[in-house]
Amino acid sequence: MNNALSSLARRAALAATGLAASGAALAHPGHDAPPLHAHADWLLGLLALAGVGWLLWRLIRDHDDTPAADTPAPAPVDRRHTRMSTSATPDLASATGVDDDAVAHGSPLRSVYVYEAPVRLWHWINALCITVLAITGYFIGQPLPTQPGEASANYLMGYIRFAHFAAAYLFVVGLLGRIYWALVGNHHARELFTLPIFTPAYWREVRTMLKWYAFLIPQPSQYVGHNPLARMAMFFGFFLFSVFMVFTGFALYGEGAQAGSWQERLFGWVIPLMGQSQDVHTWHRMGMWGMLIFITVHVYAAVREDIMGRQSIVSTMVSGHRTFKR
Repeated sequence: MNNALSSLARRAALAATGLAASGAALAHPGHDAPPLHAHADWLLGLLALAGVGWLLWRLIRDHDDTPAADTPAPAPVDRRHTRMSTSATPDLASATGVDDDAVAHGSPLRSVYVYEAPVRLWHWINALCITVLAITGYFIGQPLPTQPGEASANYLMGYIRFAHFAAAYLFVVGLLGRIYWALVGNHHARELFTLPIFTPAYWREVRTMLKWYAFLIPQPSQYVGHNPLARMAMFFGFFLFSVFMVFTGFALYGEGAQAGSWQERLFGWVIPLMGQSQDVHTWHRMGMWGMLIFITVHVYAAVREDIMGRQSIVSTMVSGHRTFKR
């Protein structure tokens, strides 16, 4: 498994390097940028990034690193060779960290292997790509103030554009790889792309989750994969949104790559369909804010489930195992 993961990582790195290099051709210095005037836009961006950063910090701090239930139990301790009594006093347990009674009365955990390694790897690479795309995309739409000195001595916007294009290529490659793994992976890998809308039980569980998020019921059902409401949100809020961002983004990229480029041939029809180039710019930028709103809700829901739902969410995307507390 380790060799396979290492090989996959090497191939992904080589593919990302090659694809990113092709985006460098369009990473050129921008025109003299207008002074910043959209203070409301700046404030919204800073608040959104601060909110996502805070939630990610809480996500890492509250990371549930409890071992899975199917982890082999440690060997029994020979009490004849221990220095401490099994009936350790609270003070002694506090000083040494050894408390056999607390371990004996701890709540049992059950574990199910859900997300395979390629799904978990894609999840975190995808999160990094979206972060880079959102930050660089914001500054492409609202450039920094004009830099002092000659234009030839400043390449800041060129670097920002290159980072945006490289992250976009990696995002698309990752999305295509995720679609491939939905075909060859386990059934949980397909939940992102399908919705059982004709199954009545699915809608009953959606209502259950709505009641749970509205604090109307004490506990939700125990879901091995995505819960039904999260599955719907991932399909509409991430997958379809991602397809929209890819099509509008590459339409704008093809406009800069000029007529005849493969980007213009494949995505050039998007601009006349949506009206004109500025309309595509506007919708692409609105899509960025929509994606950031989805990510904020996504992180909140994941952390909330870890704390209140008695089942692991965050750590599942690290270890692959979903643990359930009785």
